[in-house]
Amino acid sequence: MELAGLSVAQAVHKAHPIRLPRKVLVLAGPGNNGGDGLVAARHLHLFGYQIIGVYYPKQKQTPLFTGLETQLRRLHVPLLAEPAELKAAFAECSHVVDALFGFSFKGTVRAPFDQAIELLRARDRTKTYVTSVDIPSGWDVDEGPVPANGPTFTPDSLVSLTAPKRAAHRFLELGTPEEIRRHFVGGRFVDEDLAKKYDFEVPDYEGVDQVVEVSSKL
Repeated sequence: MELAGLSVAQAVHKAHPIRLPRKVLVLAGPGNNGGDGLVAARHLHLFGYQIIGVYYPKQKQTPLFTGLETQLRRLHVPLLAEPAELKAAFAECSHVVDALFGFSFKGTVRAPFDQAIELLRARDRTKTYVTSVDIPSGWDVDEGPVPANGPTFTPDSLVSLTAPKRAAHRFLELGTPEEIRRHFVGGRFVDEDLAKKYDFEVPDYEGVDQVVEVSSKL
């Protein structure tokens, strides 16, 4: 989880270098995807980004997750739980990290996360950039967005962890020709034996990077 979150933070930096003030909002769900978001928020803060909030309304009460919360509180990163706080932070931020749901998500997004999905769907792309962790929240891991499951959105960047999921190809297909899509893989923590067992190729990482850009739609 620590290396996955660092991968996400590095992907955000590659998409939005901190040459200008960057206000980041992290949306963290109750599972491991949300934990990756909590880690990414800490690293982005340490990189120098302004984390205006981590929307984390369903906090997981385990030693690992409470420890991640404590680390953020010690850095004075605001943890948000109310819909009004989410709406205000969304209006202020320039970059959103979507770490609500991962590849195991099924069905329809319900409260308290449905408002976050609607804000992502209705955003002004010229003002708010979105990076999704592993899979865009609400997507089916194989099929991508499923209209029958309710409103969905398409992020600007996708960080596939370990290896791209089947729905990743839909990420590059969707949108208008003018829209930029960037696809990263964060999986330097995968060893050769694991890659061989599941028959996927580990990309070449540069220097000490934990993430690599593998494809884009320009």
